[in-house]
Amino acid sequence: MGRMISYMEKDTVVHRLSGFTKLLFFIIWCIAGALTYDTRVLVVMLFMGAVIYLVSKTEWKQVSAVFKAIIVFMILNLVFIFFFSPYEGCRIYGSTTPTGLNIGSIVVTREQLFYELNVMMKYFTVIPAVFIFLTTTDPSEFAASLNMVGVPYTFAYSVAIALRYIPDVQDDFTRIKNAQEARGIEMSGKAGITDRIKRIASIIFPLLFSTMDRIDVVSDAMELRGFGKKKKRTWYSYRALSLSDKCVITFIVLFFAAAMVFTFYDGNRFWYPWV
Repeated sequence: MGRMISYMEKDTVVHRLSGFTKLLFFIIWCIAGALTYDTRVLVVMLFMGAVIYLVSKTEWKQVSAVFKAIIVFMILNLVFIFFFSPYEGCRIYGSTTPTGLNIGSIVVTREQLFYELNVMMKYFTVIPAVFIFLTTTDPSEFAASLNMVGVPYTFAYSVAIALRYIPDVQDDFTRIKNAQEARGIEMSGKAGITDRIKRIASIIFPLLFSTMDRIDVVSDAMELRGFGKKKKRTWYSYRALSLSDKCVITFIVLFFAAAMVFTFYDGNRFWYPWV
């Protein structure tokens, strides 16, 4: 399994940006992806996301396992939408155009397929942004960034510690999994899906309890050092905004404004080409 979704220090344009810049970019990007249902805007965001992914040099092995799990969740969600709300697209776009395909008593319409296409694109605009942000932002710098936007430093530091523990928990899981397989307990794709879920669950719950114990040790140590006594603190990992940071912040603000104008210029955020 290996380490996934953990910070890796690299010399790229994205890594050199301030944590505050990346946090602000991430928040605005997710808001834009959540608000718009304009396929044209989503296509632009998909292209931009692909470029940022390549520039950041994020390794596929870091995110592949989690990404595959999210793909499965996304497919299940789309299936859920289709069967429990099969004419949501027709209601949104105000028309009904049968495709000639029927699934049981459900008539498959072009509007529903187009609506679910947009939902899928929204997933693909936001999820890669989460991966890129987590793999290019140092946890300590991320904590400083949260504090800069008004989050209490005690909470910000807790988030940073949680992010630092993710790789350790992943390593522990891998070691336990390898030990189980060495004892003849099959946990790879060769085993049935039900058996794999049961065996992985038998690892995850003890792992969660051991992680809780580790958190208690850290929290006790921080209390003994008087953490949280004062209202403010300084940050070793704080990085002042550079010219590149200011350019990126300006760009994402302008992009968000343009995307919202483009989305809502006709008073409806649901763009449909077949009107």
